[in-house]
Amino acid sequence: MKYDTMILHGAADHDAFTGALSIPVYPASTYRQADVDGGQDYYYSRAGNPTRRALEETLAVLEGGECGYAFASGMAAVTAALTAVLKAGDHVVATKDIYGGSYRLFTQFLGRFGVSHTFADTSDIAATEDAIRPETRALFLESPSNPVLKIIDFESMAALAKRRGLVSMVDNTFLSPYFFRPLEYGIDLSIHSASKFLGGHSDLIAGAVVARDRNLGREVGFVQSTTGSMLSPENSWLLLRGIKTLGVRMKAQAEGAMKIAHWLSGRDWVNQVFYPGLPSHPGHDIITRQASGYGAVVSFVADSKERAAAIMKNVRTCTVAVSLGGVESILSYPAKMSHAAIPEPEREKLGINWRLLRLSVGLEDPDDLIDDIDRAACSM
Repeated sequence: MKYDTMILHGAADHDAFTGALSIPVYPASTYRQADVDGGQDYYYSRAGNPTRRALEETLAVLEGGECGYAFASGMAAVTAALTAVLKAGDHVVATKDIYGGSYRLFTQFLGRFGVSHTFADTSDIAATEDAIRPETRALFLESPSNPVLKIIDFESMAALAKRRGLVSMVDNTFLSPYFFRPLEYGIDLSIHSASKFLGGHSDLIAGAVVARDRNLGREVGFVQSTTGSMLSPENSWLLLRGIKTLGVRMKAQAEGAMKIAHWLSGRDWVNQVFYPGLPSHPGHDIITRQASGYGAVVSFVADSKERAAAIMKNVRTCTVAVSLGGVESILSYPAKMSHAAIPEPEREKLGINWRLLRLSVGLEDPDDLIDDIDRAACSM
């Protein structure tokens, strides 16, 4: 089965009971038990729900994993993946230029429970290995990283994790499983903010974790059920519906991103463009070898803080908002939005300055987006 076909028919393409092509929403909290001495699939929806199970089976198929779990948000998914493998006294090596919410989790929350961390340049295998301690238990990776889109060699990283006895996990939100499936390279857990490209319509908050190994997956499922961080039946249905168009959306949005990245590269008011599809992008050869596409996120550095502000204030076709991955193009200001939790000196070291903008390219005609950005940039 080709991947585009598998999205629709690989799992849960109809309701087994009625034959409905749209999996029904099962809002039940509890289920009649026919025999208290015998087991059954569903007894309480925190532990299992038919709509959520259909989604979780679909997620596993999309990533090529043994089992998938759907969560109430991307950060709930990240937290579950980490706490499934960590205990007090453990240490994590994490990607240095990381999503602001994940940075906050490491720096302000996990330490309360005796978990320490080191941020490393995970695009550099040697630097990553140097950050590993005797008590290191996990590698937490993000690639392309948010927002400067650094690329990780996952084949080498998975080999490093295996050699050092670590659980490897990656935030795969930016590429989605349509373009990249890290479990195929030996990564243990693939994590998503499913609010983004998997959902694709800016109409739900959700997260996902898919495990390569069923035993590790059961640990993630234990956290999901124990903490009650599961996704609701209603949002599970919305996510299932959004996934059906994942292929056509990702292809069109990535094509638009490539065109806009090339255009930005030729503007005299742009100092730098970050897009892994550009041959000049560090890691371009790696992502070309390991992924089937480059994603739909383009970041760029304007020539001044004033120019960046003018673009943010004057665009009309692009929507100024947090988040990304929707069918509408979203322009965001990482220093004030997604990465505001990172102290400014740290942001500056990562290249997240007041001139950096991040564009999630949607389904509008790319020429209209180009005209919009150009007009806004020249409005000062």
